[in-house]
Amino acid sequence: MSKGIFFQQLGRKTFNYPVYFILLFNLNPMQKRNIIDHKLLQITLDRICQQLIENHDEFSDTVIIGLQPKGIFLAERIHKILSNRLQKEIPLGILDATFFRDDFRRGDAQLKANTTRIPFLVENKNVILIDDVLYTGRTVRASLDAMIAFGRPAKVELLALINRKYSRDLPIQPNYVGMEVNCLESEKVLVELKEQGVEEDNIWLVTKNG
Repeated sequence: MSKGIFFQQLGRKTFNYPVYFILLFNLNPMQKRNIIDHKLLQITLDRICQQLIENHDEFSDTVIIGLQPKGIFLAERIHKILSNRLQKEIPLGILDATFFRDDFRRGDAQLKANTTRIPFLVENKNVILIDDVLYTGRTVRASLDAMIAFGRPAKVELLALINRKYSRDLPIQPNYVGMEVNCLESEKVLVELKEQGVEEDNIWLVTKNG
């Protein structure tokens, strides 16, 4: 079918099967825009790790805890970079706060908890909580409550790869930030790291059409 015939048919609204198929093929309810590619991500993580070393020196009294579900992948990456630079093993744990959320008993859907693994006490330790995206702050608040079961830390800091500005429900702000993004309610941030099984690191801003 030529381009001219195609648009003529559109004008007369005589859609045969090929035209109908093309129109469906072009309907895309989601749009993705890359905001951090793998090269920029490496630069960003190197910067954050340098800030962590400046503030925590040899990490002698500091532990790292990744927040379930997706913060654990970022925590693993940062832990690897720091361990290589400092030539020492830094305590790493993962924390699930599902049952500590203030919306746990709301709605009909049954929430399923993820794994918590903290093979150390946080008593009198400096704790760095790591999450991929800081949005409303409710996950972080719940994580603070869940962490108390492992001791009373001397200090808690928050590291977020993406800080969604102007989206907070609670007065929680990160100490370390990769990038600040101003998002609409119709937009979300999608973080893809190799640790999740993807081929290449990418961070996307996803917009829902309509």
